[in-house]
Amino acid sequence: MEATPLFEEKQYLGYNKYSILRRMVLALFCFIAYYWTEEREQNGDLLFLLGVIIIVISVVLLFILHLHTRLYSDHLMLDGLWTTKKVKIDLRNMTGVEKTVLTGSMLNNPVYNLHHKGTIRFFSGGKEAVKLTDKDGLIYLIGTHKADELCRLIREQAPGLQHKS
Repeated sequence: MEATPLFEEKQYLGYNKYSILRRMVLALFCFIAYYWTEEREQNGDLLFLLGVIIIVISVVLLFILHLHTRLYSDHLMLDGLWTTKKVKIDLRNMTGVEKTVLTGSMLNNPVYNLHHKGTIRFFSGGKEAVKLTDKDGLIYLIGTHKADELCRLIREQAPGLQHKS
């Protein structure tokens, strides 16, 4: 039986506002092109159908869980889509924690366990993240909509961590 988490947050794929905006602009383009098409029977119907499909996919994405973050007394558990493995981050191995802002958040795609230049990234959307540094210098960047609360709780669970405000 698993203990009750001190912090829990679920992030869904469809709630990334920039992705929604891109999909809606594309759907709007399809609908405008449909009305401008002279031969609606051949090409226009395809454009209208494509616009409807984009909107349906956008609605479905609102219900797909991308990142489930849970903080327990000694570890942080990150769980992703159906086929991804759970990632357990031991707080005893961490040397630093800080709240940070995600750069280029307009073009950030949702990622889970992306290893890039010494950083392991987990986020779905939003502008804020918690940056954890372990004893080996590896950095975990965890996107969250509640960065202040998560930082505070991590500091409470691992009081020896260095932190920047």
